[in-house]
Amino acid sequence: MPISNRFPCATRNLTTSEVHLIEKAFHSADEDKKGFLLQNDLKFAVMILFGHKLCKSEALQILETYGTDHKPWTKGLTLPQFMEAMLPKFAAADEDEEIRHTFKAFDRNCRGFLRMDDVKSAFQQICPHFAEHRVELAFKEIDRDGDGRISYKDFDFMMKFNN
Repeated sequence: MPISNRFPCATRNLTTSEVHLIEKAFHSADEDKKGFLLQNDLKFAVMILFGHKLCKSEALQILETYGTDHKPWTKGLTLPQFMEAMLPKFAAADEDEEIRHTFKAFDRNCRGFLRMDDVKSAFQQICPHFAEHRVELAFKEIDRDGDGRISYKDFDFMMKFNN
């Protein structure tokens, strides 16, 4: 059964290679083969998967949301619970990759930032009937520090902003 069918909150299916990566990280972090991950095990497993360590509060939140009691006063994650907890992290990684790809498409000169002409050119190709003054207004709003450039950080913020 696909992972997303077992976990209705999943926004996409995990690929076979992602499932194998999660299983490998889980088993590597579960050094004493107890069958579940405690807080430090979880931090280690996430470091294996994504290359960064969870902060204590994030690890505790994941354990509280997805975990079950394994020892008195101790929550842990079984492999299926760990897979469910990692689904949003894989989805976020997908979103970040898509944003990076879009930024690179706008940044034709590979400068690492966007100038007004980059944005106007992209809009001219994508939606030629979009008014130029609206592109300029959007550029000025996204360029939060007013330096005439949209950094990747500004672009990422704009792409993730919901309102």
